[in-house]
Amino acid sequence: MSPKQLKWFFLILLALIWGSSFILIKKGLVGLNPYQLGSLRMIFAAIFVLAIGFKTLPKIPLYKWRYMFLTAMLGMFFPAYLFAIAETQIGSSVTGILNALTPFNALLLGVFAFGLQVNRNQIFGVIVGLIGSLLLVFTGEDTGSTGNYFYVFLVYIATLCYGTNVNIVKKYLPEFNSLTIAAGNALVTLIPALVILYFTGFFEVVHLPKVQHSMLFIMVLGIFGTGIANLLFYKLIQISSPVFATSVTYLIPIVAFFWGLLDNEMLSPLQFVGACVILFGVYLSGKK
Repeated sequence: MSPKQLKWFFLILLALIWGSSFILIKKGLVGLNPYQLGSLRMIFAAIFVLAIGFKTLPKIPLYKWRYMFLTAMLGMFFPAYLFAIAETQIGSSVTGILNALTPFNALLLGVFAFGLQVNRNQIFGVIVGLIGSLLLVFTGEDTGSTGNYFYVFLVYIATLCYGTNVNIVKKYLPEFNSLTIAAGNALVTLIPALVILYFTGFFEVVHLPKVQHSMLFIMVLGIFGTGIANLLFYKLIQISSPVFATSVTYLIPIVAFFWGLLDNEMLSPLQFVGACVILFGVYLSGKK
């Protein structure tokens, strides 16, 4: 498979995996609280990645661990909890669509943190994306949202984390393969996730059938939605560009939307328009 074909294959596969993550979070929240869910997601992912990539850790120089720490926190740790907390109040399909703001935020971070030059179309795209977000969030009728828009802000913060992470990986960790980066991330997040899980009271309720059933969804989420997906994503960044890699968020909402339909989540007509407006705005803001 040529590099061009490979990057498109990774992109589509990532969209299918990550687009399914939001419905898995929703199912996991049936028997787990968001802190248990986020912790278990990282623990399952870390066990999987370290099992296949532990031998790559000595390749990481000591001075590079600060960047590994940043990518672990921004690419795994904080988003795992932010999305889980948000989905206690927001439907999975809406959350998946809002995730499309990742490249939009990557552009803003590029401008303010990395001195990126932008054109008129990109500025217009930012404005369009904001309008679409407002339509999506404030015109819901029966989408699983309680009207507490603080939880929408948590999704936005998660996309900021992702946007920062992709720039750090491309700029400061280009010499490492995807398995090394994922293993470094797993090692950084494993202990904090275990500590948080302990204090959530998880081990007092783990025997309950409802909890065990939810754990199965989160095991799939951790191994595929975090472990394997991060391996693919870091590889995609290295063989393409941050702009192309984050364009996976154009496809994620489509997958999340159809999973939501299967789980009886419906968007209002104005919300559907808002979702399309977001994708158009993200497309404009991501153009070179």
